[in-house]
Amino acid sequence: MTAKVLDGKALAKQMRHSIKQQVQNRIAQGIRPPGLAVILLGGNPASEIYVRHKRNACAEVGMISKSFSLPEHTSQEDLLTQLDQLNEDKDIDGILVQLPLPAHIDSELVIERIVPHKDVDGFHPYNAGRLSLNLPLLRPCTSKGMMTLLAHTGISLVGLDAVMIGQSNIVGRPMALELSAAHATVTLCHIHTRHLADKIRCADIVVSAVGKAHLISGDWIKPGAIVIDAGMNKLANGHLVGDVDFAEALKKASWITPVPGGVGPMTVASLLENTLQAAQL
Repeated sequence: MTAKVLDGKALAKQMRHSIKQQVQNRIAQGIRPPGLAVILLGGNPASEIYVRHKRNACAEVGMISKSFSLPEHTSQEDLLTQLDQLNEDKDIDGILVQLPLPAHIDSELVIERIVPHKDVDGFHPYNAGRLSLNLPLLRPCTSKGMMTLLAHTGISLVGLDAVMIGQSNIVGRPMALELSAAHATVTLCHIHTRHLADKIRCADIVVSAVGKAHLISGDWIKPGAIVIDAGMNKLANGHLVGDVDFAEALKKASWITPVPGGVGPMTVASLLENTLQAAQL
């Protein structure tokens, strides 16, 4: 068996095209385009790349993008003041603070300061709570993107055994809730889970978001399983790889995401969807 590759770049391109058409329809009706504000503290190179991707994606679909690059030493009080101003800005529908934040900033306090209807990351406790109650509004972008990838396979998730490796509030826990809402039977694991290989060998769906290169061996994958790899790890030679041994898993899975080019583009496309949804709200 050779798996079909879930091309996140191609699917994200289709999503951006659809979003662009909806934005153009708004403008044709005399409604302003959606607006996204992105705040970046410090000069983390990876974060700067992510912010640039988001800004370029907004421009592609016709959304207004405002970027706020603040010094790393910006005080928590000043950051919260900036958020308060954006909360009141009628031209801004979505607010995103690029994580991780410097150590002197309370990330949870920052996330909770964004009003829920502008929380396009889907991290505010209000939106997280709605997701846990299966009443989703603005959903976390990475898990939302992964569910779109799963839907693209055309396979019903009802009754399937799913293993989610990684339990962060950003990816792992929301994805476990998404899979549960789709009526899969979910086991939430992490890097310290005992007998992890045995659990993965029984899984029809394997999703990993740990950030450890080749944590999951290809021979752990059940024949015909769907593999979604949200890991992003840079090797000593500069190559980017996921948490799953892609070359070996490719021989056993039915569908698999590449790294890069799988989950990453879907996260950005889902952010655009959330921003459009926030504008419509």
